[in-house]
Amino acid sequence: MRLFIDGDAFPNLLKPIILKAIERLKLETYIIANKKINIGKSKYITYIIVELGADEADHKIIEMVEENDLVITADIPLADRIITKKAHAIDHRGELYSVDNIKQYLTMRNFMQEMREAGEITGGPKAFGQKDAREFANQLNAFLSRMNK
Repeated sequence: MRLFIDGDAFPNLLKPIILKAIERLKLETYIIANKKINIGKSKYITYIIVELGADEADHKIIEMVEENDLVITADIPLADRIITKKAHAIDHRGELYSVDNIKQYLTMRNFMQEMREAGEITGGPKAFGQKDAREFANQLNAFLSRMNK
């Protein structure tokens, strides 16, 4: 299993959590973004900067990801593509996307986008905080424990 991080919107609060997991498990990791993102130094991390443009990082992740890899992303359409490739996806708040729930998340995301495009003011997601970081850490550790058995 390899780890991919969609780095374009990766929260700073998660950087020490993810770096600790990478080092502890010697996890081959790719951080893909359209600008320089620094999670930390590790011989297990490869940083890949893609060209500017909508979804360039997503395309690179999909090109590289294989069955049973893990991708950390808040991008629901990307998570859907990852699940289709029989890989795994976790969002920044600790939600583990799966075959059982990804279509529901995608439908809700598309509905909210349609509302915004129709002029409805929907507000964005709540601010990312310590509780979200703890939920992410718990889900990540549980997932990695299951995968390493």
